[in-house]
Amino acid sequence: MTHVIVVGTDGSAAGTAAVEWAADDAARAARPLRIVYAVDRWPYQISKFPNPVMGDVLESGARRVLAEAEEVARKRQPDIEVTTELIEGTAVSVLRAQAEHADELVVGARGLGGFAGAVMGSVSVHVAGHAHGAVVVVRAGQRSVHGQIVVGVDDSPACEPALAYAFAQAALRGATVRAIHAWQAPVHVYAPEITYDLDEVGQAHQQAAADRLRGWQERHPQVKVVHEVVCAHPVDALTRASAEADLVVVGSHGRGAVSSAILGSVSRAVLLHAGSAVAVVRSATD
Repeated sequence: MTHVIVVGTDGSAAGTAAVEWAADDAARAARPLRIVYAVDRWPYQISKFPNPVMGDVLESGARRVLAEAEEVARKRQPDIEVTTELIEGTAVSVLRAQAEHADELVVGARGLGGFAGAVMGSVSVHVAGHAHGAVVVVRAGQRSVHGQIVVGVDDSPACEPALAYAFAQAALRGATVRAIHAWQAPVHVYAPEITYDLDEVGQAHQQAAADRLRGWQERHPQVKVVHEVVCAHPVDALTRASAEADLVVVGSHGRGAVSSAILGSVSRAVLLHAGSAVAVVRSATD
């Protein structure tokens, strides 16, 4: 399965919002949409006197949710190709497997039913921390269109996949990329025996971020870019910017041998606190 957008749903308000988001992205990117629902029978099979009817109830409920989600997607974007699938397994394992071969995986910020395990913490740690590519977490509620994609940028190659995704989204939407580079003064900056020129430090950060952006601006000359360098914690800067964003894009920034099991603290906090949808984009080398 390649060149497909996958969305996990569960019948909740957040799950429906995820389906709507994924349908819109599928239409913009001219990609087919695949809607999946995870059925986890294990909790109902450990009782001393298991109920054989429970499996049928779970499956019928799942198929009803899938049918409703398909209707939502087709109504919102009538011209896209839509398929659905009920998959046996835990929510986390199903989502991670689906992300391996999708252009993008979309999930709701809160989960019920078939994705009961996919609350924000589980999505951020167990899905976004493992999946190669973009995992978009969508909140329920009315969304205004701002025409702006916010992306966190630093001076490391680890932010390159996030920049690639942000520019691609902006190009598809005709939106502006607002690239935010947040830096913090060293903790010992005010020590009397150590002299720092904070203006000079700020200019160095400005240049490093500009160098990182230059190649992407050349690849996407049609995309307007607003570049901000601020002295602030990255979480604070990105969360504030999310109020005027259609999407905030961050890298996963996993490190070392356990990177596949860890989502960076900045990415995790942005997922928890941002007012917009958030895309976590993990590089293949994380």
